[in-house]
Amino acid sequence: MLVSLALLALGVLTAAVAPRLLSRSDWAEREPVVALWMWQCVVAAVLLCFALSMTFSAAVAWQEVRGHVFAGAPSRVVEAYELGAHQPWSGALAVILACGGLWTGAMLTREIRGARTRRRQRRGELLVRSPLLPGEEPGSGRLVVLEGERPDAWWLPGTTPQLVITTAALRRLKGRQLDAVLAHEQGHARARHDWLLHCSGALAGGFPGIPVFAAFRDQMHRLVELAADDVASRRFGRLTIALALVELNEERGVFGPGSASGADLPGRVNRLLTAAPRLTAGRRLRLTAAAALVPVVPVLVAFVPALKALG
Repeated sequence: MLVSLALLALGVLTAAVAPRLLSRSDWAEREPVVALWMWQCVVAAVLLCFALSMTFSAAVAWQEVRGHVFAGAPSRVVEAYELGAHQPWSGALAVILACGGLWTGAMLTREIRGARTRRRQRRGELLVRSPLLPGEEPGSGRLVVLEGERPDAWWLPGTTPQLVITTAALRRLKGRQLDAVLAHEQGHARARHDWLLHCSGALAGGFPGIPVFAAFRDQMHRLVELAADDVASRRFGRLTIALALVELNEERGVFGPGSASGADLPGRVNRLLTAAPRLTAGRRLRLTAAAALVPVVPVLVAFVPALKALG
């Protein structure tokens, strides 16, 4: 059946071309939230192509599946899909794609369980380093201050999210810099960036040979930080959050030559200091709408024979 092959080819083409186009765009750093949305739509379109291809291949190969997929459809619509022309590859393709779907679910489950385990371990470490006072309940406070010589701050997600900050960070951050760091971490929490990182990590880990998923993971890690930087900069100014990033990371040597860890930090600070203008509201709207239409394309391809049959 040509529809199944067309959807498979569309998914492969989208996975190959879309990351290159997005990586060459000159607006992603200026509008990280729009870029996050576009990447999600592209990956959703790829997965939808494969899912629809699996469904139509299974409908060709097995009568039971065909009855469920085309239940209630007019006879001329069923005939338009040429389901009777069974091909030996239909069943094999359906099984391969179904295994890919099951593997994706397994990888996502593993990623979520691993994240929960790491979160419990970190909360246990927090209780050791910052024991509860008499009468205090676990997770009752959103801010936890730890004794530490290394300036650091991070958001611990969960049912009772908490912001953890070290005493060294409190000593280094001046004025509104601490407020900017809090706003940055709250930006992560409100947008649920942890879920984006889990999903992208599961796809990249489950399918290491597919470049689009590796690029999706890398871009999610980069763009969520840029989006959180923008949240803080809108409230406290670009210079304030840029200086706060420098104060928190200066001792780690990330701003020196040949630094491997935190390689994105100099770029983030430079982006905040150069203050490139945002896109116009009209262009942001057009990009958002265009991204939302990407997952619609495989659906239209799937319904082309039915639309033709119905005139």
